[in-house]
Amino acid sequence: MAKEIERKFLVKNESFKLFSTGVIYRQGYLSCDKERTVRVRVAGEQAFITIKGLTNGMERLEFEYLISLADANEMLETLCLKPLIEKLRYKIMSDGHMWEVDEFIGDNEGLIVAEVELKSSDEHVIIPDWVGQEVTGDLMYFNSNLVINPFKNWGKVFELD
Repeated sequence: MAKEIERKFLVKNESFKLFSTGVIYRQGYLSCDKERTVRVRVAGEQAFITIKGLTNGMERLEFEYLISLADANEMLETLCLKPLIEKLRYKIMSDGHMWEVDEFIGDNEGLIVAEVELKSSDEHVIIPDWVGQEVTGDLMYFNSNLVINPFKNWGKVFELD
């Protein structure tokens, strides 16, 4: 059984860009049901289909499989809910943890979030100085919900420090 345990945070400044170069990600959802989501993702030159279960705190089941780039692009264009999620993803190693920072573009431009995956829900993690408010479990920041209610529709929710 595959389990994802992650914490999610807003990013308070762009100093994370000193440590990594962003890779373009495009993803869409075949299902945004709260009990299960089914996502198609193109990350650089690779493509995946991912099934995620209901989130319980910071944990949920996750199953991810490599698929052909052509199939992924076809599903993104013809089957996935719109708008697609488009973002630059930066991967940054900090104090033994891999952080993934998503700088959204398109309909979610202006939103920047950081995630860190953990081995257990009680694992200690040192928070880098560019990481701000924790939003783990806040449904509005789930990518599947950004399809339904894109960041451009939120109005002014917070300001960068």
